[in-house]
Amino acid sequence: MTTFKSTDKWSSSFFSSWTIHLQDSLFIHLFSAENQAFSVMMEDTERVSVADTLFQLITSVQLDDVKTFIFKEIPGISIYERNIVVQSEQLDTHQFLSHESGPPLELILEEREANLKEEEQEEEITPNTQSKTVFLYNSHNRESFLPHLKEENPSSAYHDEVNITKVSERLRQQLEKRNIGVTVDDTDITAMLHKKGWQFYQSYEASREVVADVMKENNQLQYFIDIHRDSLPRDKTTKTINDETYATILFVVGGDHKDYEKNLSIATTLHKKIDESYPGLSRGVITKSGPGNDGIYNQDLSENALLIELGGYENTFDELYATVDVFADAFSQFYFDTEKVMK
Repeated sequence: MTTFKSTDKWSSSFFSSWTIHLQDSLFIHLFSAENQAFSVMMEDTERVSVADTLFQLITSVQLDDVKTFIFKEIPGISIYERNIVVQSEQLDTHQFLSHESGPPLELILEEREANLKEEEQEEEITPNTQSKTVFLYNSHNRESFLPHLKEENPSSAYHDEVNITKVSERLRQQLEKRNIGVTVDDTDITAMLHKKGWQFYQSYEASREVVADVMKENNQLQYFIDIHRDSLPRDKTTKTINDETYATILFVVGGDHKDYEKNLSIATTLHKKIDESYPGLSRGVITKSGPGNDGIYNQDLSENALLIELGGYENTFDELYATVDVFADAFSQFYFDTEKVMK
């Protein structure tokens, strides 16, 4: 009790985060003490060690999981901590220790040669004139892909034109094909950071200004999607389904604001829709919070805010566009289903 902060509140979310890693068998054991029906379940359930449970509650260390000890003892490693809410076969222990970071801003701003095959260019589609309800933006707008750069070092996978913004443009085209009005932000967040004298880790502060301004200007916008590429190698960010190669997708939710469950609900729904038709294409849904993480990702601005990681630095635009088309199908189904409910 003495470890509680003065700001901690006795709420369901507080107890949820406190007990989330406890074994299911503990709760079944507690229920069975009051309701004999649960005693039947206990026959096939691992017995609970009261001593181990108390130790876990007091120290947050699980004796059967070495990672929980490491995270408490090594300074700085907490920046890698996240909660896996929904997991697929593609989200393994390597992903558990991945961390969204970037090289020094000066390196990102360097000029680099790029190549883009004609077939990998975005197809031209006449902009949709209907109301714009979806806003796409890129907090890390210069994130690029090594197959399209004359570079081999992942730290050099950045470019001022051939980058993740092309993926956002592809998504705009695909959503407008499905009669959803979209606005794509073209702010160069990296240049904005440089102008302000800020660092890469302040990217979300910069993009927050952009999102907040557009929300004031257009009250018809309903969904806000921040699109990134992951910092993992190809074998972790690529999936072959029916002989076609896709870049994987990961949903990231900031857990450091009070209404994050609403953002989490949308992310989980979209993950499930994708997984129904393309098993394993979505690596899952994770939440990030605590010291060293942004923990909000501007998602406190709207309950309909999303952050998605598409592919990694070794994926190609062909693979990314294939995944964007799948995501557009899933999102449009969710979008129109939600509209029906609202009506």
